[in-house]
Amino acid sequence: MLARLAKKAFPKSLWVYHCNSGACNGCDIEILNVLTPYYDVERFGIKLVASPRHADVMLISGAVTRPTLPLVKRAYEAIPEPKLVFGIGSCATGGGCWFDSYNVCGGAHTAVPVNYFIPGCPPRPEAIIYGVALALGLVDKKVAPIELKQMEFPIDSIARNKAWEERNVIYQCLEK
Repeated sequence: MLARLAKKAFPKSLWVYHCNSGACNGCDIEILNVLTPYYDVERFGIKLVASPRHADVMLISGAVTRPTLPLVKRAYEAIPEPKLVFGIGSCATGGGCWFDSYNVCGGAHTAVPVNYFIPGCPPRPEAIIYGVALALGLVDKKVAPIELKQMEFPIDSIARNKAWEERNVIYQCLEK
């Protein structure tokens, strides 16, 4: 349902504001890697903007710390409606390994309402592109089929026993 609404609200291009709320820069590097000519998300109409007032989408990376909490809220409020919020990385989804420290308020959902989470530490650029494209309805959700396979031994036990018996024939002849 949200994908249909996003497709209707953002028919042409998507302008993204990147907000670092206390990340270690691992997710930031992967987000900026998405913008390089290798991945080239501008072909999908996704463009990075410097001001939240020009943005349609907010990408939050990192656990929200106490000093950045009011800044994240203010940046969210500056984005005009309709807007989407993506939490990028495991810190934005739940606080990461710092979820219970004194200076961390939690994941991005503690500061602003998050529409989509893209997990990973850090998430690969392909996962970020796929998550945004899935949210916008550009691609269908894919689930890998489950295949159950029985583990096969490299040497069959019957063939191994037969080979052992054939090799030991000499020893049996020498004993007689």
